Amino acid sequence: MKRVCQLLSIHYPIIQGGMGNISSPILASAVSEAGGLGTIGTGTLSLEEVESLLLDMKQRTAKPFALNIPISVTTDLKGMCELAVKHAVPIVSLSAGNPAPYVPFLKECGIKVICVTASVKQAKKAEEAGADLIVGEGYEAAGINSPLEITTMTLIPQLVASVQIPVVAAGGIGDARGFAAALALGAEGVQMGTRLIATEESPYHERYLTKLLEANDTETVIVGRSVGKVRRVLRTEYADQLIKAELSGVKPEDFAAMTDEEKHRIGAVEGRLGDGFINGGQISGIVKSVPSVQKLLEDMVGGAVLIYKKQLKEFEHISLKS
Repeated sequence: MKRVCQLLSIHYPIIQGGMGNISSPILASAVSEAGGLGTIGTGTLSLEEVESLLLDMKQRTAKPFALNIPISVTTDLKGMCELAVKHAVPIVSLSAGNPAPYVPFLKECGIKVICVTASVKQAKKAEEAGADLIVGEGYEAAGINSPLEITTMTLIPQLVASVQIPVVAAGGIGDARGFAAALALGAEGVQMGTRLIATEESPYHERYLTKLLEANDTETVIVGRSVGKVRRVLRTEYADQLIKAELSGVKPEDFAAMTDEEKHRIGAVEGRLGDGFINGGQISGIVKSVPSVQKLLEDMVGGAVLIYKKQLKEFEHISLKS
């Protein structure tokens, strides 16, 4: 944990996942102010829209934050990297694509680079390209997902054994138990998104929050397998429309239009769950409260410490046979 905190100049090794077009400086700054690493995502936003978010973010906090650039969907990759330099963003997170062409430029400009990966091969290539930190994202995660469908439980130990730079776990983590489990797997921190939706500072529509709080263990679904665009969402009327469209043989370009970032904004920000989708990870079923971001992070870290203390005490009663 110490390596991650020192590298990113944060107090807790907890990173906010990129939220694309619904990124909010209100929530991101709350994460940074609480001691984690808040994140602004570029999604499919224009340079002007992202710059406005960055200016807002810098007004709200002087603490470190990241800019997440999802390579496969961002409209102007070069422009976004240059925007990060222009506004002295200390950390850039690259996801959903090959980061190698962009890492050297960012590193030359003094920016720390996080690469989100879903396999050992991807992590090794990111490290070779000069990444400072790897986020290993498992199949449990919300939103755009890897078609490899490797779970966090199996992915993280393999990443830790394969790279020298710190590994942070993402996917299926939202409380002290998940945090402790990630550390046990060898991760040095965690990244999360879904759990932050249900916080006091969350600016999203109350229907999104209600749907998340009422979710059970089977409330998320995977869409897009048939067209090679995997995404995990909460089950809603619109999610059912997406599933029916796939069953009827929807064309990839039509499905892409049905799942673009505007449809995400319609669901998450406007609360029109029949016209747009809402992302949700498999952690959704355990989200049953709405704490402040500060309390959430404190409880996760403090709770993980108590879990380890309890387990160490239990191990004292076990005698290992030689």
